[in-house]
Amino acid sequence: MNMSAISRKIGTLVLMGVPAIVGGGIVYFALGNYTSLIIYEILLGFAALGFISR
Repeated sequence: MNMSAISRKIGTLVLMGVPAIVGGGIVYFALGNYTSLIIYEILLGFAALGFISR
């Protein structure tokens, strides 16, 4: 794997941090419990891993 591919994958993970922080706040505000927040973060983590695995 070359350096540009690694940089691209790290950039994608950093970019996925924005929906994790902002979306996590929205989910917690809307539903009001940590269980739904943890489920949201796990699903977002799977999506991020799916993006960088290709």
